[in-house]
Amino acid sequence: MTKSTSHQFLRFAATGVAGLVADMGALYLALALGSGYYLGRLLSFLFAVWVTWSLNRRYTFAATDNPFREWLRYLTAMLGGGAINYATYTLVLHLLPPSVWAPAAGVAAGSLAGMLSNFVTAKRFVFR
Repeated sequence: MTKSTSHQFLRFAATGVAGLVADMGALYLALALGSGYYLGRLLSFLFAVWVTWSLNRRYTFAATDNPFREWLRYLTAMLGGGAINYATYTLVLHLLPPSVWAPAAGVAAGSLAGMLSNFVTAKRFVFR
């Protein structure tokens, strides 16, 4: 990994933390509104993708493309990591005993599991 890529990865990870906070907040809001674990997770994932795209385009990759086209590319690129993320979230929910913190643990584990895939696709396909 080059120095530039290392710095980008660190910034990507930092924006990922902001995305994680947004993701958990949106999930717990959706759960409070009655969405259930799986629909709520889908909604929170989409919100987290928007938050991380907003931050990454400004601070990590210094994007200059048309924002709408770039958002669609970013959303599409995040689907691979999102599938890994969602599968990990589901696995954690099945492995942990039911508790108020189980969804948060699932989101955190899923975010870590999908991070590398998301970085590579963002760098290679979205923010060229």
